[in-house]
Amino acid sequence: MTVPPPLKPGDTVAVVAPAGPFDRLLVLRGMAWLRGRYRVRFRQDLFDRAGFLAGSDQRRRDELAWALTDPDISGVFAARGGHGCLRIVADIPWDTVQQRPPWFVGFSDNTAIHLELNQRGVVSVHGPHVGALGRQDDVTRASVVDTLERSMPAGYDVNGLRPGRATGALVGGNLAVLAACALAGRLRFSQPCVLLLEDVAEAPYRIDRALTALRLGGHLTNVVGIVLGDWTHCRGKYGRTALDVLREHASRLDVPAAHGLRVGHGAVNLPVQLGRTVTLDADAGRLRLQQS
Repeated sequence: MTVPPPLKPGDTVAVVAPAGPFDRLLVLRGMAWLRGRYRVRFRQDLFDRAGFLAGSDQRRRDELAWALTDPDISGVFAARGGHGCLRIVADIPWDTVQQRPPWFVGFSDNTAIHLELNQRGVVSVHGPHVGALGRQDDVTRASVVDTLERSMPAGYDVNGLRPGRATGALVGGNLAVLAACALAGRLRFSQPCVLLLEDVAEAPYRIDRALTALRLGGHLTNVVGIVLGDWTHCRGKYGRTALDVLREHASRLDVPAAHGLRVGHGAVNLPVQLGRTVTLDADAGRLRLQQS
């Protein structure tokens, strides 16, 4: 895996909106925090809106391509998730990006961008959007800086869901987006991987539908473990919880699983580096990360 060079105070970072429109005040507050450590660049059309999109496909595609390929930019932060990344990822010059990748930070709908980077051997950061940084606590902000400038922590505490131990590349993100990427033919886990999953406002039967489709479609063949982030507002009827469904699918795949990693749409969204090799020990309740 290619790990982008660590950020340094004074480096140039870009803010982009490849998905949905955002709360202008929160993003400006997040950019103000970033400016306290880095030089921040953004295009004037960042604030465009087109219904549920942050401007036209061409605007968002050109903006993302600019930020990922400009040699002066060392980090790229997504303003928000929402919807729209899958509409543009096929048209980004990924071969050029792969030659000198910057850090990319985002989650939720930006899972589609993480997939493109990770499948090309580039490490990226599943972490808070700029809008969230505008209201995040000092601990979360400090963890973003540590992850980009120093290294990942030695590991994270998790709660065992299905026993066992597995080692592989940490990949994944938002379940609904992963399922959409699979349908579009853009989901390829070609090596043993520990699959990170999170989502928001998805009833358990919809979680089951997405995981069943991914499993039957052969997309989870190389998954050797599953680690779960937050499942925010994922309640439903019929007496089955999201964790019930996820435990069942881990059993079908015959892989260890754990939950409780504090990432996703909950109150705390810690940054984690996707693409890095990790060891999931569900018995000990620990996700350990291999340092570069």
